[in-house]
Amino acid sequence: MLRYASGEAAAFEMLYRRHRGPVLRFIARQVPDRAVAEELFQDVWTSVVRSRDRYTVKARFTTFVYRIAHNRVVDHWRVAGRAAAVFESGAPEADPPPDSGAPSIERAVHADRQVARLVALVEALPPEQKEAFLLSQEGGLGVEAIAEVTGVGVETAKSRLRYAIAKLRQGLAEEEEAR
Repeated sequence: MLRYASGEAAAFEMLYRRHRGPVLRFIARQVPDRAVAEELFQDVWTSVVRSRDRYTVKARFTTFVYRIAHNRVVDHWRVAGRAAAVFESGAPEADPPPDSGAPSIERAVHADRQVARLVALVEALPPEQKEAFLLSQEGGLGVEAIAEVTGVGVETAKSRLRYAIAKLRQGLAEEEEAR
């Protein structure tokens, strides 16, 4: 970002390529209308461009861009008059199952079911826990950065993430027990 601020346009291209997918997924999983999510995504990058001249390093760029994204999502729901966000479903891209010889349809079906179950469990998380989990997984942010992005204390961010992971593990364990 400092290189972009000093006039190197290629630096912006690099930042955009590196962060566009995770930032868009972070927003899209919290805003059900794809067109609105894409508009918010564009607002995030417009804010990055506008802040170029006054940008100072206070944290990693990732923290900076996710703070902007978080604020755009919060503003969207505030304007929409909603107390809690309704989250969009959508399976994250999953890695193919490890190859142990011949392809297995059963293994592929099982993996698809696990991904679908995980997506459903993430969707069912309370909004604050879901956001902490998505910032961790999509943004690769640590607890301190999650706290900074969401404007809460480190212990609160840690609790939200811990509870989210515990609920996801519990839900996956219950699914396995039911099989």
